[in-house]
Amino acid sequence: MKIIAVCGMGIGTSVLLKMNTEKVLRTLGIDADVEAADIGVARGMARDAEIVLTSEELAEEIGDVEAQVIVIDNFFDLEEISQKLTDALE
Repeated sequence: MKIIAVCGMGIGTSVLLKMNTEKVLRTLGIDADVEAADIGVARGMARDAEIVLTSEELAEEIGDVEAQVIVIDNFFDLEEISQKLTDALE
């Protein structure tokens, strides 16, 4: 499974979201490749990803992709990330 963590500039917050997503996936016992990207690169990367994690502001900018776009309100909140990923994978 491929997951893209997206922020506006591709530096900092997307890396934070990537690291926290990897922590959550380890806890859930799910094997996935998580990559950080800025919004411009994410549009192309989302073509072969199953899930895109991003902020509400950027969700619409990702455009029409087959990947499931999940809005994360707080990139620091492991519980939120865990809940939303679990719901998406059920």
